[in-house]
Amino acid sequence: MGQFLTLSRAARLVGVVRGVLQKRIREGELPSHDGMISIADLVRAYPDFDPVDSGAFERVARIKEQAFGRRVLERMLPSSEVLAQRLFAQGQELADLRRHLRRYHGLVMGLQAHLRALHESTSLSPDDDPLLLQIMHYVDQELAEVLGSNDPPDNIAVLNDVLKIMSAHVTVRPSGREFFVEGHDTLLKAGMSAGLMLNYGCGNGNCGLCKARVVSGEVRQVQHCDYVLSEAEKQQGYTLLCAHTAVSDVVLEALEASGPADIPEQRIVAKVKSIAPISAQAADTLLLHLQTPRSNRLRFLAGQNVTLGLAGGQEDFSATYPVASCPCDDRNLLFHIHRDTQDSFAERLFARAVSSGEAVSLWGPWGDFVLRPPLNDDAGRPLLFLACDGGFAPMKSLIEHAMSIEAAESIVLYWAATLPAGHYQSNQCRAWAEALDEFSYVPLLAEDAAAAGRKAVDAVCADCAATVDTGGLAAHDVYIAGPEAFVVAATAQLTAAGMPRAQLYSTVL
Repeated sequence: MGQFLTLSRAARLVGVVRGVLQKRIREGELPSHDGMISIADLVRAYPDFDPVDSGAFERVARIKEQAFGRRVLERMLPSSEVLAQRLFAQGQELADLRRHLRRYHGLVMGLQAHLRALHESTSLSPDDDPLLLQIMHYVDQELAEVLGSNDPPDNIAVLNDVLKIMSAHVTVRPSGREFFVEGHDTLLKAGMSAGLMLNYGCGNGNCGLCKARVVSGEVRQVQHCDYVLSEAEKQQGYTLLCAHTAVSDVVLEALEASGPADIPEQRIVAKVKSIAPISAQAADTLLLHLQTPRSNRLRFLAGQNVTLGLAGGQEDFSATYPVASCPCDDRNLLFHIHRDTQDSFAERLFARAVSSGEAVSLWGPWGDFVLRPPLNDDAGRPLLFLACDGGFAPMKSLIEHAMSIEAAESIVLYWAATLPAGHYQSNQCRAWAEALDEFSYVPLLAEDAAAAGRKAVDAVCADCAATVDTGGLAAHDVYIAGPEAFVVAATAQLTAAGMPRAQLYSTVL
């Protein structure tokens, strides 16, 4: 009896993104059965797979440590209660498998005995009934080979059994999105870390906005909550995502934001965690790190803007900036603040008038420069990101989000700079490229924004022409961010080159 895996679990086991497997399925290299992949087919597609050298887990750790710039937690086991339940469930699966194997073994042994009895009762010679003797010989030979086999265990099957203990697989309906719950994470935290825009409010069990229906699987409460579900909701299987974790693989019915219109305007007071030059070479760009309260996280989509203001009635010191971090980064919000004498908020930061621990008013989010989801379960078109100077900030949010949700089989960032220190986070881009096979980074230099737009498009067209399997410009979605002259020049040249306008998304900073 063959084992089948979801696309997400199969991709995780062999250390690739879903898009890579989807591409191989489309090209006929990997069979798929109702959206599932058999372990046998996966082994044939990746014959050199080694759980030690695959780098699947190490790659995720490197992304978090080197690229996302957030604290890396050790891969934790779930709580002892959850671990015991998962081990018990796996023990039951093993017991069922052993019962089936014993039954099949008895069936074969019975067949062997009946064949021998038939042969002895008829006293036939090989010339009289060669077919009967051939069947007897085949059964004897195959049974001896199975019982005496010393074949090594299937690495992918073994690793899959380990992953079932370490993490639970969650599927969300109706979107079909998937994520894994690890360690002590709640369903809400794990979903947000995977880039899903699940509906929630306080995040700590008070408001009930994150309630969802458990269609199948088992969940367990791991966080205190004050919100009380009605008896009818309990009978229907509703639970609070912020207070429960997954014990087994789970299917949920939950609300997700599909676009900017689904995200309400919010007003939050956050704390300054740090303010520092973004790099040693870019003294005129600060990295502002804000942290929202545990009970009031900001809901936003990658690529959107937020208005910041100094709390305490100093509304004159306010400005709107793109968020430079992924919505999956929990309470942490990052902003790239460039020196600008016309920006009173930025001037306050550069004058060191704001320090760590101070309160900053935050309201928003604004804008529709967001990642467009695929129209179906396909991986979506390859993504091209064209940024100029500070246009990297929203691109960083979009790229991290695209990585989290595995939105495309390939991502290329073209970052054009008009200043000597314009590539102020080039090391981070190179870290992405080193950690992820599906990401590429192309730094460019230009004398002004308009020239940067033309140079970026020239590079895009040259790369598409040089790579046979890209499908040309029309096979991509393109996101453009930067000064107006850059956006105008890049958009005009791309459309002239045959890029459909419906696949172009841009924002002017």
